[in-house]
Amino acid sequence: MPLLVVRHARAGRRSAYEGDDLDRPLSTRGRAQAEGLVPLLVGYQPRRILSSPAIRCFETVRPLAESLALPIESVGELAEGRGADAFRLLRRMAGEPAVLCTHGDIAAELLEDLTPGMSSKARYKLRLLKGEVWVVGTSGDSLEIVEHLHQEPRR
Repeated sequence: MPLLVVRHARAGRRSAYEGDDLDRPLSTRGRAQAEGLVPLLVGYQPRRILSSPAIRCFETVRPLAESLALPIESVGELAEGRGADAFRLLRRMAGEPAVLCTHGDIAAELLEDLTPGMSSKARYKLRLLKGEVWVVGTSGDSLEIVEHLHQEPRR
């Protein structure tokens, strides 16, 4: 069973938000992206949904959690600045059908960890944009990105 790594949806500019950044919510566009994740991910039948403690991550996976009647687990290892911890979490959860919602800096670190030896040009094409998903599978004792899921652009 694959792990589904989600980068949180759009949340507006960090510099424009007054208050604790952990409380910064999704923008209108981000809420639409969160809704768009449901048809993209429900078929994978995840049994757990884990999220960074940041509100924007919780809001990104909330529609999926509601659709599947699953709780969202707050996990510190998925918070900004915790790349090494996030990778260890992925290793521990390998083979478990779960969604993990995190941030851009974590996705960048995970990309390096999951693609050793890959050129930076090839990695650039795999980078995880807001509201996108990597399907991470196991190959022997290693983890690898087996699919990169994009949402259809909304008009």
